[in-house]
Amino acid sequence: MPSARNRRILLFFALGFAAALPLLQAFQFFGGRRGRGGDPRAYDYEHRPAEFSFARYAYGSGYYGGWGRGRGGWSTDFPEAEYHLTQGIKRLTAIDAVHGGRFFEPMDDEMFDYPWLYAVEVGHWHLSDEEAARLREYLLRGGFLMVDDFHGSEEWATFLAGMQRVFPDRPIVEVPADDPLLHTLYDLDQRTQIPGIRVLWSGRTYERDGYTPHWRGIYDDEERLMVAINFNMDLGDAWEHADWPEYPENMTALAYRFAINYVIYAMTH
Repeated sequence: MPSARNRRILLFFALGFAAALPLLQAFQFFGGRRGRGGDPRAYDYEHRPAEFSFARYAYGSGYYGGWGRGRGGWSTDFPEAEYHLTQGIKRLTAIDAVHGGRFFEPMDDEMFDYPWLYAVEVGHWHLSDEEAARLREYLLRGGFLMVDDFHGSEEWATFLAGMQRVFPDRPIVEVPADDPLLHTLYDLDQRTQIPGIRVLWSGRTYERDGYTPHWRGIYDDEERLMVAINFNMDLGDAWEHADWPEYPENMTALAYRFAINYVIYAMTH
């Protein structure tokens, strides 16, 4: 039998743990929900039929590894970017959008039910031949891929290696100013570089040697844009920090307009 002193110590720790348990559970839930470690399947999104759902491409990444080792790779800005962008889509258009979004691994068949797919930090992605073939099938069957948040020549080379597995015979070109993508709802220019917030705090809008923003793309045989490439930019950060006074309103507004054009284009082309 433990002594009276030891029983008091055990009781003290038991009561302390019981008091702390709700806080630990809340931390675990919101950690997963906000994408800062934990299981992304704990993320809370709206389950209902709708015209549009945000779908994120959960590719493998040799640089960051999988989920659970910090925010990065495919999960960057997840799920705050989804929450804010879908709210903006509902506010600024007549599209019935699900609040939040979904994510799919490269071989997930359900991905084909979603016409718009978002891939972030593709300067660190890796696609196997099988995964590349599946993404090619998705795009040729009418899917639309938006890639974002990668910067400089080294990350471009990594992205290009993966995309050449998908389309070894299709060129990547600059999206011309008269492309329907840029005039679907909003008439957009391609001059403003949309940066990540931490880079902006440093007084710059560029990362690494990615000084110049580029809007590039890959087209199918009917001149439909299949892949929208936002290079040397970070639209996801602009969505994520839409409610932060520190992030410039004009850049957030432009990032929303680009995304809305992409969404409408994907749903109508």
